[in-house]
Amino acid sequence: MTLNDPFATMRAVPALTITSTTVHDGQEFAPAQMSGLMGVTGGGDVSPQLSWSGAPAGTRSYAVTMYDPDAPTGSGFWHWAVANIPVTCTSLPAGAGDDTGSGLPDRAVQLRNDAGSARYIGAAPPAGHGPHRYFLTVFALDVDHLDVGPDATPAFLGFNVFFHTLARGSIIAIAETPA
Repeated sequence: MTLNDPFATMRAVPALTITSTTVHDGQEFAPAQMSGLMGVTGGGDVSPQLSWSGAPAGTRSYAVTMYDPDAPTGSGFWHWAVANIPVTCTSLPAGAGDDTGSGLPDRAVQLRNDAGSARYIGAAPPAGHGPHRYFLTVFALDVDHLDVGPDATPAFLGFNVFFHTLARGSIIAIAETPA
């Protein structure tokens, strides 16, 4: 098991291919994906562009999350959670996770993050805490709708996703705030 791997105890599933024009696996976030709302100078709180492919037969919807397992909370920090993305949608534009979810498909539900707002909130590791990993994950699901409303927590979404995941893929971005 890898330290703080959020998928270490979940069953193995096929991998989705995840790509982005704004963030790359193992690379640092750009200022746009950092959090000005949480005090990072120059942070834009702009959700990254995401595209995915390789969903298996039987996929009926998607969910997208961004999670920081390295946050000094004992439970990590959920930055973004979106459920009920239609199977016909295989990409989200940069900025889709704004306050109104303007770039999300009509029936998608954007949940409250751990900062308490239903939107994307960028990376904001505490100064001097070292590098944090941000798992941007897309889940292919075997149901077209999860019974989660906008007041559900990302952890509750994760619990529901657990039972319906056919495939998943992640981009793991890095952020660090100097001391």
